Amino acid sequence: MKQSSWSTVVLCIAFLSVSPLQAKTVESRESVKLHALFDAQWEHELTESPEFATMLGDDRYSDRWHDGSPQAVAKRKADRLELEQVLKKVNEKKISAEDRISLAIMRFQVRNRIELDQVYGDLPFSADDSPFAITQMGGVQMELTPLLRGTALKTVHDYEMLIHRLDTMPAMLDDTTARLRAGMRSGWMPAAIALQRVPSQFDPLLMTSLEKNPLFVPFTHFPASIVLSDQQRLSAAARLSIERRAIPALTQLQQFLIHDYLPAASQQIAATELPGKQAYYQARLTASNTTTLTPAEIHQIGLNEVAQIETAMLAVMQESGFKGSAAEFNLFMNSDPQFFFTSADAMLASYRDIAKRIDAQLPGQFVTLPRQPYGIRAMLPAEGDGPEHYTFGALDGSRAGFFEANVNNLKRRASWSMEDLVLHEAMPGHHLQIARASELEGLPTFRRSYRNSGYSEGWALYAESLGYDLGMYTTPYTRYGFLTSQMFRACRLVVDTGIHAFGLSRDEAIHYLMEHAAVTEAFATAEVDRYIVWPGQATAYKLGQLQILALRKKAEKALGTRFDVRQFNNQVVDHGGLPLKVLNDVIDQWIVAQH
Repeated sequence: MKQSSWSTVVLCIAFLSVSPLQAKTVESRESVKLHALFDAQWEHELTESPEFATMLGDDRYSDRWHDGSPQAVAKRKADRLELEQVLKKVNEKKISAEDRISLAIMRFQVRNRIELDQVYGDLPFSADDSPFAITQMGGVQMELTPLLRGTALKTVHDYEMLIHRLDTMPAMLDDTTARLRAGMRSGWMPAAIALQRVPSQFDPLLMTSLEKNPLFVPFTHFPASIVLSDQQRLSAAARLSIERRAIPALTQLQQFLIHDYLPAASQQIAATELPGKQAYYQARLTASNTTTLTPAEIHQIGLNEVAQIETAMLAVMQESGFKGSAAEFNLFMNSDPQFFFTSADAMLASYRDIAKRIDAQLPGQFVTLPRQPYGIRAMLPAEGDGPEHYTFGALDGSRAGFFEANVNNLKRRASWSMEDLVLHEAMPGHHLQIARASELEGLPTFRRSYRNSGYSEGWALYAESLGYDLGMYTTPYTRYGFLTSQMFRACRLVVDTGIHAFGLSRDEAIHYLMEHAAVTEAFATAEVDRYIVWPGQATAYKLGQLQILALRKKAEKALGTRFDVRQFNNQVVDHGGLPLKVLNDVIDQWIVAQH
């Protein structure tokens, strides 16, 4: 795919000086040029990330893949440096307050990506092209199924674009393999211990019985508007593409992983043992939680939170009437049959019942709610024992958001932990925040789709704490579930920084989670392996939540009886995703405006 030239975009919208005679129009002109910059950069992002565009409901690029060639990676790095210089020239005094927020977001985003780019130096890696293109937490083997599920297929042309995407999959996978080989040569290798399940994750995509292969699922049913002859033609073309191109290319990648990549993987687990050392881990921390907190500061916050939540968990255990130790109570909660479903249908029905009860109470916590609907559906069998998650809807509202519930393994999720999960993933968590952002009028498009983990995961964890006011957590067991969720995220601060900055071993990290977070060994092991390959990301949840809670406390103290939780909650979500520093400024300004 030919990349658009950022230099051309910059020349078209450069911030030029104006003559005194033009001074009276300079404010509107500055704003117009700034919005042109935002729009041009948004289009640039979509062409750079066609898969993201598809998931947003923009099908213009659904016949192609992200270009991961070394030439494209080098250009991406150069484009960012050029964009940062353009952003520095914007005169903040001549744009609106909301535009200053937009500018701050884009400056933060670009600067953090540049910091990651610089850690990689001249290697063919960037903030958008990680050397860890395949791990047990991400990669083509994990991303193809949701991409196909999110692709809009309404017309013959839509299907033809998807077939072209499948046809060109081998070239994309060749780029991926080349990047992995570059990682092998340069020492940018993930930890071997965390990669053992990766080859088997490819197996569903390699099934030769295509009716069961996720790649072919879109071609097993068509809209009634597509005539039978076209259905047959498209289905036959897809079958040929998958059998002759996609499956052989995926098989080749799987074999490379088994025979070359995994044997060469690192025996170290800390991000600070990688070539980028401390600078890499700090850049990953900032990218995820959007703060400048150091590993030591984050570690101490985690220890403090663990101690406070542990006291609350003991109190709830005593309230339940359980006679025994905390360890025995944890075993009881994770093994007693009363807490587990015996059928997928019953589990899914319970999730939906929880959502209905939450939805009825939301007007008491928000002034304005999003219009975009959401659903709760079962994860596909091909997704196996993966974590429950939220799939965002189309940016234009044409496709609903979905909480994807894992009903493949009924022992994965105890009933006492389901309420806080729905609050987190659906309403008022991820769906409310993301859908609300997509519907905000007057904001640049990039603002309506911008996300960072510190804000989005922080909001979702804050949303769990709203459960009390929404009529949830009415039993000691569900209250314990809420507290274990909070404890789990607090432990992440300790464990993530412990692994990557303070020499915590994998076994020690697993034991720490089991001891403090009331999780099983299997769950703790999967989580620790996640932190190993996603350094810094796990710190976003608790740090973001603590920031929102601190801002709420500040607002309550400053406004007294004038504080309205409905207005506060909307103020947090009504500007779209924000770096936490920008969110702090927004709430400070809102507090002043309430006086």
